[in-house]
Order: sequence, then C-alpha cells, then structure tokens
Amino acid sequence: MNFPNEVLRRAANVALVAFDVDGVLTDGKIYYNDNGQETKAFHVQDGSAIKLLQQNGVEVAIITGRCSAMVERRATELGIEHLYQDSENKRLAVDTIMTTLKIEIDAVAYVGDDLGDIDLFDQVGLAISVPNGHPAAIARAHYVTEVNGGGGVAREVCQLILSGKGLWRYD
Repeated sequence: MNFPNEVLRRAANVALVAFDVDGVLTDGKIYYNDNGQETKAFHVQDGSAIKLLQQNGVEVAIITGRCSAMVERRATELGIEHLYQDSENKRLAVDTIMTTLKIEIDAVAYVGDDLGDIDLFDQVGLAISVPNGHPAAIARAHYVTEVNGGGGVAREVCQLILSGKGLWRYD
C-alpha cells in the first residue's frame, strides 16, 4: 500500500490508536436475533493487526457510543485495556487515556466514521475515516481507508501506523 508522505509523518508519532466500533470495526449494521439479542461481526484480520500494534508498543483503545457485551468480549480477547462504551463524549475518554499513558493529543490516531467522531478528528494527530463513512467525517480525515468499515479497517490502519514508524516488514 502506498500511503501519502504527510500521513506517514503523522503515523510515525502515534502512541495510541483509538477505534470506534459500529461502522469501523463492524459494518455498521445492527443485527437482532429472534430473542432480541444484538449481534455483531468482527473481521478476524483486525484482531491480528491489533495484536501486532500492541506488540510494537502502540496502545489500542475502543471508544464507542453504544454498549455491547460483544464489544467487551472482543476487547478482552484482544487484550485491549482501554475500553469505553456508552461514551457520549469521546474526547473525554481520549483525555482519560492520554492522562493514564502520559501522551499528548498529537500522538493519538482516531478511527471513526460518523458525526460523533468529527470533534476528535479536528484535534488528534491522525484522523482516519472509512470510505463508507459520513461525508463530514471523510472531509475532516487525514486518511480514508481503502476498505469499508467491517472489512479489515484495523488491519489497514496497523499497516499505516507501522509503516510510518518504519516497522512494517511484510511487503
């Protein structure tokens, strides 16, 4: 993948990648079974990519406006310690994580797709959207992934971040 030089420069500084869930780590659809239980599908390559980010010293967070047992389970499976669900103010969640990790906002990459994400897009060091995101999110993003939400976004973001740091070795 050929990433723009300015985006790679921003990626080199990233210490934390925070992901929205619906529309980013999932396809954005909400499925209910006959018992009224909500289900979500996560891309398996996203899981291995998140682990790779963590193995290379990049912290990972999930910040979502909804609350789901499946998201908690996925975060636990991946060893993600920074999980914020039912988060109406995503900037507050990012501030809490930044304080814990002692990092500045320019070292944060945020991956989102909708109106609730654009305030963070205007503040973080690297704002990433998906091509099927809201036009306002896409317009404010420093980078728009090639894959749609739910289609391996974290895998692509992993390659971007590690390429910026000179740590991607799979070409």
